[in-house]
Amino acid sequence: MSRLPRPVWLLGWVSLATDAATELIYPLLPFFLTRVLHAGAVSLGVIEGAAEAASSLLKIWAGGVADRSPRKRPLVLLGYSISSLARPFIALTTTWTQVFTVRVLDRVGKGVRSAPRDAMLAGWATPTTRGKVFGFHRGMDHAGAIIGPTLASVFLFFYPDQYRLLFGLTIIPGAIAVALIFLVPEPDQGRLTTSAKATAVKKADTTQAGLKTRATPVTAETRAPDVVAQDFSPAVVSAPLPPSFNRFMMVLALFTLGNSTDAFLLLRLTDAAGTVRFVPLMWAGLHVVKASVSMAAGSWSDRIGRRTVIATGWIVYAMVYAGFALSTAILPLLGWFLLYGFYFGFAEGTEKALVADLAPAERRGLAFGIYNAVTGVGALAASIFFGLVWNAYGTTAAFGLGAALALLATMLLFVVLPREATPAGSAGLL
Repeated sequence: MSRLPRPVWLLGWVSLATDAATELIYPLLPFFLTRVLHAGAVSLGVIEGAAEAASSLLKIWAGGVADRSPRKRPLVLLGYSISSLARPFIALTTTWTQVFTVRVLDRVGKGVRSAPRDAMLAGWATPTTRGKVFGFHRGMDHAGAIIGPTLASVFLFFYPDQYRLLFGLTIIPGAIAVALIFLVPEPDQGRLTTSAKATAVKKADTTQAGLKTRATPVTAETRAPDVVAQDFSPAVVSAPLPPSFNRFMMVLALFTLGNSTDAFLLLRLTDAAGTVRFVPLMWAGLHVVKASVSMAAGSWSDRIGRRTVIATGWIVYAMVYAGFALSTAILPLLGWFLLYGFYFGFAEGTEKALVADLAPAERRGLAFGIYNAVTGVGALAASIFFGLVWNAYGTTAAFGLGAALALLATMLLFVVLPREATPAGSAGLL
């Protein structure tokens, strides 16, 4: 981990502070909506699904803008600033529609920042460290999601029912995150002149001929090798993404249709526990598992390939949703909930590393935007449908449907991406 570039560490700390603020609110939100504001399960699905969908659609726009510009930090700064300013206003809400507005604004900020930030992370990684870099970043996310709910539980122990004051205090970690972004440099985008490009090609040919070059070695601390020859010409940044990427997006869309908001899991835990007091600690425990698994799973995907690790995560997801469909007592539900952390650890960072593998360097901003749009729009459909099934047929049918779709997507993943090589050997899949 010490070999990771300093900008990767800084972006990790930014995400830690932001997630500490976001996840301080999130595990309390289902209780706040259903018990304090008296909203229903469908309203919960609409709020969380629409918030994620708005975020994800904006990621396409932000990714396209990032592809056309060598400077990605301004978009990252704008996105984190919007979220940090909007989030505390949830303390003033009195209706579920007001919560809807605040949550959408919060996720708008995420939509603006995520694809440019992921493109920056890819720029500081090499083909053999992408899984490690994205796994580390997800691990820092999860560390923030441990800190936030833990602080929430401590706060509520001393100040019971003071949810609004707690929500307002999230402005502090949000401000820290925004301040840290000013310390993050841009990756060297390699805007080479024509003569410089010719020199680079000549050096590459010389290397392939087996001759030594006297060029100074380039490391991940200075710039990523696959970014050196990045071309921002209009023809390049408008080129279509490869078919393998499109096939992966289709399978991911199917999986996402069964991947409803985690707020339903939290609502199920709250009902089973009979109180919301310990739910933030359960949420923190989930992120302990996420943080513990993310880095190792990312490095594992660098060695054995992305597809196997992603499929492992999706199978765990199916198991957890099946467990929630069949369990009613708090202890088995808590056990399934903690196992849920393995799904995130295996799948989230590895999916992003696979996107970086499949997309050309010049198109990664758009590729990450599409990836996030697929997951977000799918989450909207999944969350609304889940809420409707929950109301009409009960929790068993709702969670069972999610498990079935996850298993189907896992099988199709091996069909549409049948051949795989480790990233170290081929810089990706297929």
